[in-house]
Amino acid sequence: MISVTDAQLDAWLAAFIFPLARILGLVAAAPVFNNAAIPRRIKVVTGLAITFALAPALPAFPQVAPASWAGLGILLQQGLIGIALGFTVRLIFAGIDLAGELIGLQMGLGFAVFYDPQNATQLPIIAELIGLIALLIFLALDGHLITLALLAESFSVLPVGATSFQAAGWETLLRSGATIFSIGVLLALPLISALLIANIALGVLTKVAPQLNLFAVGFPLTLMAGFVMLALTMPYFSPALERMFEQGYGALSAVMHTGAARR
Repeated sequence: MISVTDAQLDAWLAAFIFPLARILGLVAAAPVFNNAAIPRRIKVVTGLAITFALAPALPAFPQVAPASWAGLGILLQQGLIGIALGFTVRLIFAGIDLAGELIGLQMGLGFAVFYDPQNATQLPIIAELIGLIALLIFLALDGHLITLALLAESFSVLPVGATSFQAAGWETLLRSGATIFSIGVLLALPLISALLIANIALGVLTKVAPQLNLFAVGFPLTLMAGFVMLALTMPYFSPALERMFEQGYGALSAVMHTGAARR
C-alpha cells in the first residue's frame, strides 16, 4: 500500500502552486495573454499548462505548507512578481497606444473611437490600427515565447520564497515605464511634425484668403495629409517596433535582476 505523508503532500503542492501563482500573475498582465476577449477559463488552463511544462526544470522550493500563513504570503508575493513582469511588457503596448492617440488627435480623428477587444475599452481608430499592427509584429517576432522564456528565467533570478522582491525592482519598473512612453512619443513624432506643418500652412492660407472656410477645407486636407504620411511611414514601423520590443525585454530583465539584488 502506498502511503503519502503530509510533508510529501505539502512539497508536491508547493512545487505546483507557488510557480502557478507567478505564472497566473503574468498571464493576467502580459499582452496577448491578458486579452479581454479570451475567456478566463482559457487563461487558467494556459497558466496550468505553462506550470506543468516549467515545473520539472524549476529549482527547489522552500518546505512551506501552501495552506499556512507563510505559504499564503509566498503565494501573494509570487502573484505580485508575475504581475510586475507582465506589466513591464504591457508598458510597451501602452506606449504604442499613446503614439496612436497622439497621431489620431493631430489628424482630427480623436472623436472616432473603436472598441478594443484586447483591453475591453474604447480607443481612437488610429491607435487601434497601430496597436493591431504592433501586436502582429510582436507575435511574428515570437514576443510571446520570449516573454515565457524570461518568465522561466525569473525562477532562477528570483527563486520562490528565497528572497523578497526588492524596492529597487519597482523603481526600475517605473523608470522603464517613463522610457517606453518617451519612445512612444518619438514613434508618433514624424506624423505629428508633418501634420503640424500642414496646420501651419492652412493657418497662413486662411490669413492670406480670409474668405476661405477653414473648417470646410482644413479638415479634409489634414485628414488626407495624415493618411498619406501614415502610409509613407508604415514601412518604417516594423524596425522601430522591434527596437521597442527589445528595450521592453531589456526592461523586464532589469526589473528581475534589480528586484532580486539586495542593497
